[in-house]
Amino acid sequence: MNGGPRLLAVDLDGTLLDPHGRPHAVDVRAVHCALAAGVSVCIVTGRLYSGTRAIADVLGVRGAVGCADGSHVVQAWDHATLLHHGMRGNAATVVRDRLARSAVATFVFAKDAIGHDAAGMPYVDYVATWSRDIRIARDVFGHDLWLAEDGITAVVALGTHDQIAEIASDLARVLPEAVAVAAFAVRRGINAGTWAMVVRALGTTKGTAVRFIAGREGVSLEDTVSVGDWVNDIPMFEVTGRSFAMGQAPEEVKARATDTLPNTVERGGGVALAIERAFGIRTD
Repeated sequence: MNGGPRLLAVDLDGTLLDPHGRPHAVDVRAVHCALAAGVSVCIVTGRLYSGTRAIADVLGVRGAVGCADGSHVVQAWDHATLLHHGMRGNAATVVRDRLARSAVATFVFAKDAIGHDAAGMPYVDYVATWSRDIRIARDVFGHDLWLAEDGITAVVALGTHDQIAEIASDLARVLPEAVAVAAFAVRRGINAGTWAMVVRALGTTKGTAVRFIAGREGVSLEDTVSVGDWVNDIPMFEVTGRSFAMGQAPEEVKARATDTLPNTVERGGGVALAIERAFGIRTD
Protein backbone atom coordinates (compact mmCIF):
# COMPACT_ATOMS: atom_id res chain seq x y z
CA MET A 1 0.00 0.00 0.00
CA ASN A 2 1.23 3.50 -0.82
CA GLY A 3 0.38 6.19 1.73
CA GLY A 4 -2.67 6.40 3.95
CA PRO A 5 -3.74 4.01 6.71
CA ARG A 6 -1.80 0.75 6.89
CA LEU A 7 -2.79 -0.98 10.15
CA LEU A 8 -6.22 -2.02 11.45
CA ALA A 9 -6.76 -2.81 15.15
CA VAL A 10 -10.07 -4.53 15.79
CA ASP A 11 -11.89 -5.46 18.99
CA LEU A 12 -13.75 -8.78 19.20
CA ASP A 13 -16.75 -8.96 21.57
CA GLY A 14 -19.32 -6.34 20.67
CA THR A 15 -17.49 -5.46 17.46
CA LEU A 16 -16.48 -8.32 15.19
CA LEU A 17 -18.33 -11.08 17.06
CA ASP A 18 -22.08 -11.46 17.41
CA PRO A 19 -23.71 -11.77 20.89
CA HIS A 20 -23.03 -15.52 20.78
CA GLY A 21 -19.31 -15.04 20.19
CA ARG A 22 -19.39 -15.92 16.48
CA PRO A 23 -17.70 -13.72 13.87
CA HIS A 24 -20.00 -12.05 11.39
CA ALA A 25 -19.33 -13.49 7.93
CA VAL A 26 -19.41 -10.05 6.30
CA ASP A 27 -16.70 -8.82 8.63
CA VAL A 28 -14.53 -11.91 8.18
CA ARG A 29 -14.73 -11.42 4.41
CA ALA A 30 -13.79 -7.76 4.82
CA VAL A 31 -10.73 -8.59 6.93
CA HIS A 32 -9.63 -11.12 4.29
CA CYS A 33 -9.96 -8.40 1.64
CA ALA A 34 -7.96 -5.95 3.76
CA LEU A 35 -5.16 -8.46 4.28
CA ALA A 36 -5.09 -9.25 0.56
CA ALA A 37 -4.77 -5.53 -0.15
CA GLY A 38 -1.71 -5.27 2.09
CA VAL A 39 -3.30 -3.92 5.27
CA SER A 40 -1.80 -5.24 8.49
CA VAL A 41 -4.57 -6.44 10.81
CA CYS A 42 -4.30 -7.04 14.54
CA ILE A 43 -6.81 -8.09 17.18
CA VAL A 44 -6.92 -6.10 20.42
CA THR A 45 -9.26 -7.69 22.94
CA GLY A 46 -10.05 -8.20 26.59
CA ARG A 47 -9.93 -11.97 26.04
CA LEU A 48 -6.98 -14.18 26.87
CA TYR A 49 -5.05 -15.60 23.93
CA SER A 50 -6.61 -19.05 24.37
CA GLY A 51 -10.00 -17.40 23.81
CA THR A 52 -8.71 -15.44 20.81
CA ARG A 53 -6.60 -17.92 18.88
CA ALA A 54 -9.45 -19.58 16.94
CA ILE A 55 -10.79 -16.19 15.80
CA ALA A 56 -7.31 -15.12 14.66
CA ASP A 57 -7.16 -18.31 12.58
CA VAL A 58 -10.56 -17.61 10.99
CA LEU A 59 -9.53 -14.05 10.15
CA GLY A 60 -6.12 -15.08 8.85
CA VAL A 61 -4.32 -12.82 11.33
CA ARG A 62 -0.72 -13.99 11.66
CA GLY A 63 0.91 -11.07 13.41
CA ALA A 64 0.61 -9.65 16.91
CA VAL A 65 -2.57 -10.05 18.97
CA GLY A 66 -3.16 -7.83 22.00
CA CYS A 67 -4.97 -9.74 24.76
CA ALA A 68 -6.25 -8.99 28.26
CA ASP A 69 -6.58 -5.28 27.39
CA GLY A 70 -2.91 -5.03 26.50
CA SER A 71 -1.46 -7.08 29.35
CA HIS A 72 -0.43 -9.92 27.02
CA VAL A 73 0.70 -9.56 23.40
CA VAL A 74 1.16 -12.77 21.40
CA GLN A 75 2.48 -13.48 17.92
CA ALA A 76 -0.31 -15.44 16.25
CA TRP A 77 1.70 -17.40 13.70
CA ASP A 78 3.80 -19.24 16.31
CA HIS A 79 1.88 -18.33 19.54
CA ALA A 80 5.01 -16.81 21.11
CA THR A 81 4.57 -14.23 23.87
CA LEU A 82 5.94 -10.86 22.83
CA LEU A 83 4.97 -9.00 26.00
CA HIS A 84 3.35 -9.93 29.30
CA HIS A 85 2.70 -7.44 32.06
CA GLY A 86 1.32 -9.30 35.06
CA MET A 87 0.54 -8.61 38.69
CA ARG A 88 3.04 -10.18 41.03
CA GLY A 89 4.52 -9.87 44.51
CA ASN A 90 2.75 -7.70 47.04
CA ALA A 91 0.12 -6.43 44.61
CA ALA A 92 -1.05 -9.94 43.72
CA THR A 93 -1.07 -10.94 47.39
CA VAL A 94 -3.12 -7.91 48.45
CA VAL A 95 -5.68 -8.48 45.68
CA ARG A 96 -6.01 -12.17 46.53
CA ASP A 97 -6.33 -11.56 50.28
CA ARG A 98 -8.89 -8.76 49.87
CA LEU A 99 -11.08 -10.92 47.65
CA ALA A 100 -10.69 -13.90 49.99
CA ARG A 101 -12.34 -11.81 52.75
CA SER A 102 -15.35 -11.10 50.56
CA ALA A 103 -18.29 -13.19 49.40
CA VAL A 104 -17.83 -12.52 45.69
CA ALA A 105 -17.07 -15.14 43.04
CA THR A 106 -13.42 -14.84 42.04
CA PHE A 107 -11.52 -15.93 38.93
CA VAL A 108 -7.73 -15.80 38.53
CA PHE A 109 -6.34 -15.40 35.00
CA ALA A 110 -2.78 -16.63 34.46
CA LYS A 111 -0.80 -18.89 32.12
CA ASP A 112 -3.48 -18.19 29.46
CA ALA A 113 -6.03 -20.03 31.66
CA ILE A 114 -8.74 -19.18 34.19
CA GLY A 115 -9.02 -20.68 37.67
CA HIS A 116 -12.07 -20.69 39.94
CA ASP A 117 -13.85 -22.71 42.63
CA ALA A 118 -17.46 -23.69 43.30
CA ALA A 119 -18.50 -20.09 43.97
CA GLY A 120 -17.65 -19.27 40.37
CA MET A 121 -19.80 -21.98 38.78
CA PRO A 122 -22.82 -19.70 38.06
CA TYR A 123 -20.52 -17.40 36.07
CA VAL A 124 -18.47 -19.87 34.04
CA ASP A 125 -20.43 -19.10 30.86
CA TYR A 126 -19.57 -15.43 31.31
CA VAL A 127 -15.82 -15.85 31.84
CA ALA A 128 -15.66 -18.45 29.07
CA THR A 129 -15.78 -15.53 26.63
CA TRP A 130 -12.24 -14.76 27.79
CA SER A 131 -10.85 -18.30 27.55
CA ARG A 132 -12.00 -21.89 27.17
CA ASP A 133 -9.13 -23.14 29.34
CA ILE A 134 -10.98 -23.03 32.66
CA ARG A 135 -9.63 -24.93 35.67
CA ILE A 136 -11.64 -25.56 38.83
CA ALA A 137 -10.05 -26.02 42.27
CA ARG A 138 -11.38 -26.67 45.74
CA ASP A 139 -10.42 -23.13 46.76
CA VAL A 140 -9.68 -20.47 44.13
CA PHE A 141 -7.43 -18.61 46.55
CA GLY A 142 -5.19 -21.67 46.76
CA HIS A 143 -5.19 -22.22 42.99
CA ASP A 144 -1.74 -22.86 41.51
CA LEU A 145 -2.36 -20.15 38.89
CA TRP A 146 -1.57 -17.58 41.60
CA LEU A 147 2.03 -18.88 41.43
CA ALA A 148 2.53 -18.15 37.72
CA GLU A 149 6.14 -17.06 37.16
CA ASP A 150 5.20 -14.25 34.76
CA GLY A 151 2.52 -12.93 37.10
CA ILE A 152 -1.27 -12.75 37.14
CA THR A 153 -2.73 -11.49 33.88
CA ALA A 154 -5.96 -10.38 35.57
CA VAL A 155 -8.38 -11.15 38.38
CA VAL A 156 -12.14 -11.00 37.80
CA ALA A 157 -14.75 -10.86 40.56
CA LEU A 158 -18.54 -10.92 40.29
CA GLY A 159 -21.17 -9.96 42.85
CA THR A 160 -23.64 -7.24 43.74
CA HIS A 161 -23.07 -3.59 42.94
CA ASP A 162 -22.32 -2.75 46.56
CA GLN A 163 -19.86 -5.64 46.98
CA ILE A 164 -17.93 -4.82 43.83
CA ALA A 165 -17.93 -1.07 44.47
CA GLU A 166 -16.52 -1.54 47.97
CA ILE A 167 -13.74 -3.90 46.86
CA ALA A 168 -12.83 -1.77 43.84
CA SER A 169 -12.61 1.32 46.04
CA ASP A 170 -10.44 -0.49 48.60
CA LEU A 171 -7.99 -1.78 45.98
CA ALA A 172 -7.73 1.58 44.24
CA ARG A 173 -6.96 3.19 47.59
CA VAL A 174 -4.44 0.59 48.81
CA LEU A 175 -2.67 -0.08 45.48
CA PRO A 176 -2.97 3.20 43.54
CA GLU A 177 0.36 2.78 41.73
CA ALA A 178 0.20 -0.97 41.19
CA VAL A 179 -3.19 -2.00 39.78
CA ALA A 180 -5.87 -0.80 37.39
CA VAL A 181 -9.41 -1.56 38.57
CA ALA A 182 -12.50 -1.44 36.37
CA ALA A 183 -16.01 -2.13 37.71
CA PHE A 184 -19.06 -2.48 35.47
CA ALA A 185 -22.44 -4.14 35.06
CA VAL A 186 -22.54 -7.28 32.92
CA ARG A 187 -24.47 -6.34 29.78
CA ARG A 188 -25.55 -9.61 28.19
CA GLY A 189 -26.33 -13.26 28.85
CA ILE A 190 -27.76 -15.00 31.88
CA ASN A 191 -25.59 -12.89 34.20
CA ALA A 192 -26.81 -9.55 32.86
CA GLY A 193 -27.22 -7.10 35.72
CA THR A 194 -24.56 -8.74 37.88
CA TRP A 195 -21.63 -6.46 38.68
CA ALA A 196 -18.10 -7.42 37.73
CA MET A 197 -14.64 -6.11 38.42
CA VAL A 198 -11.40 -6.63 36.50
CA VAL A 199 -8.06 -6.02 38.22
CA ARG A 200 -4.83 -5.89 36.21
CA ALA A 201 -1.32 -4.60 36.69
CA LEU A 202 -1.19 -0.86 36.10
CA GLY A 203 0.56 0.32 32.96
CA THR A 204 -1.09 -1.42 30.01
CA THR A 205 -4.26 -0.72 28.04
CA LYS A 206 -5.53 -1.43 24.57
CA GLY A 207 -3.79 1.80 23.66
CA THR A 208 -0.37 0.57 24.80
CA ALA A 209 -0.97 -2.68 22.91
CA VAL A 210 -1.74 -0.82 19.68
CA ARG A 211 1.33 1.38 20.18
CA PHE A 212 3.51 -1.71 20.69
CA ILE A 213 2.06 -3.53 17.67
CA ALA A 214 2.31 -0.49 15.39
CA GLY A 215 5.95 -0.13 16.36
CA ARG A 216 6.64 -3.76 15.46
CA GLU A 217 4.85 -3.33 12.14
CA GLY A 218 6.74 -0.14 11.36
CA VAL A 219 3.48 1.80 11.03
CA SER A 220 2.85 5.23 12.52
CA LEU A 221 -0.08 5.59 14.89
CA GLU A 222 -1.46 8.24 12.56
CA ASP A 223 -1.73 5.53 9.89
CA THR A 224 -3.51 3.14 12.27
CA VAL A 225 -7.28 2.60 12.42
CA SER A 226 -9.19 1.09 15.34
CA VAL A 227 -12.72 -0.31 15.73
CA GLY A 228 -14.39 -0.99 19.08
CA ASP A 229 -17.52 -0.65 21.17
CA TRP A 230 -16.76 -0.29 24.88
CA VAL A 231 -14.99 1.84 27.47
CA ASN A 232 -11.84 -0.30 27.34
CA ASP A 233 -11.55 0.59 23.64
CA ILE A 234 -11.18 4.31 24.37
CA PRO A 235 -7.40 4.08 24.98
CA MET A 236 -6.86 2.72 21.48
CA PHE A 237 -9.20 5.36 20.05
CA GLU A 238 -6.96 7.95 21.70
CA VAL A 239 -3.76 6.77 19.99
CA THR A 240 -4.95 5.84 16.50
CA GLY A 241 -5.29 8.28 13.63
CA ARG A 242 -8.86 7.20 12.97
CA SER A 243 -11.27 5.32 15.20
CA PHE A 244 -14.73 3.82 14.72
CA ALA A 245 -17.28 3.18 17.49
CA MET A 246 -19.99 0.58 16.91
CA GLY A 247 -23.62 1.69 16.75
CA GLN A 248 -24.56 0.23 20.14
CA ALA A 249 -21.56 1.75 21.94
CA PRO A 250 -22.31 4.00 24.93
CA GLU A 251 -22.36 7.72 24.15
CA GLU A 252 -19.17 8.28 26.15
CA VAL A 253 -17.39 5.82 23.85
CA LYS A 254 -18.82 7.32 20.65
CA ALA A 255 -17.72 10.75 21.82
CA ARG A 256 -14.09 9.59 21.92
CA ALA A 257 -14.05 8.07 18.42
CA THR A 258 -13.50 10.01 15.21
CA ASP A 259 -16.37 8.13 13.52
CA THR A 260 -19.55 6.35 14.61
CA LEU A 261 -20.85 3.36 12.67
CA PRO A 262 -24.56 2.69 12.08
CA ASN A 263 -23.95 -1.05 12.46
CA THR A 264 -24.60 -2.83 15.75
CA VAL A 265 -23.17 -6.05 17.10
CA GLU A 266 -26.43 -7.86 16.34
CA ARG A 267 -26.49 -6.76 12.72
CA GLY A 268 -22.75 -7.00 12.02
CA GLY A 269 -20.89 -5.33 9.20
CA GLY A 270 -19.32 -2.60 11.32
CA VAL A 271 -15.76 -3.76 10.70
CA ALA A 272 -16.50 -4.12 6.98
CA LEU A 273 -17.82 -0.55 6.79
CA ALA A 274 -14.83 0.79 8.73
CA ILE A 275 -12.47 -0.94 6.31
CA GLU A 276 -14.31 0.53 3.34
CA ARG A 277 -14.34 4.05 4.78
CA ALA A 278 -10.80 4.13 6.18
CA PHE A 279 -8.89 2.08 3.60
CA GLY A 280 -11.09 2.51 0.51
CA ILE A 281 -11.39 -1.27 0.12
CA ARG A 282 -14.68 -2.62 -1.19
CA THR A 283 -15.59 -5.87 0.52
CA ASP A 284 -18.89 -6.83 -1.14
